Parts: sequence; C-alpha cells; structure tokens
Amino acid sequence: MLRGEAELRIGPRAIVLRPSFAALVAAEAELGPLFALVERAADGRLALGELACLFWHCAVDRPDGLTREAVGAAVVAQGLAAVTPALRVLLRQILQGR
Repeated sequence: MLRGEAELRIGPRAIVLRPSFAALVAAEAELGPLFALVERAADGRLALGELACLFWHCAVDRPDGLTREAVGAAVVAQGLAAVTPALRVLLRQILQGR
C-alpha cells in the first residue's frame, strides 16, 4: 500500500482504499461537502451509510461482484472499531493531502 491508502477486509480479500480526486468528488456528490463529513466524523455523527459510501468510492480494483451492500456488511461484521483506522487514514488525506 502507498502512503494515504488504507485497507478494508471484505471476507478473505483486502480491498485497497485510495482517496483519489475522482473518488472524493464522487463521494462528495453523494454525501455533500467533505469538510462537513470530516466534522461529523470528528463529532461521532458519521452515519454507517456515509462510511460505506466513502469506502465504496475509494475502493480501487473492486473485484467482480463486489457490491456497495457488501462493503456496508463488511463494516458491520467487523465493527466500527476495526474499520476506524481505515477511516482515519482517509480523513487525514482529505484534510492534509499528500
């Protein structure tokens, strides 16, 4: 993995999360301004659907058949504590850049 990337385990696979410009623009189009997303996360108000959406858009080389629902289910299966490190990496990249 490169600096600024994170990893999300979905079943036996590790999916790389890369907050590229295109990925963040797509997430922002759905979720609203990214700064507001960061603020909600800092306040503990980030919704599960928002988290899954951000991970979905940042996922690179998605395997065939991977759905957004599977990303959300993986988050639920692992628990928020397990996926928080990946979220932290993405949010840091949003705020600080490369």
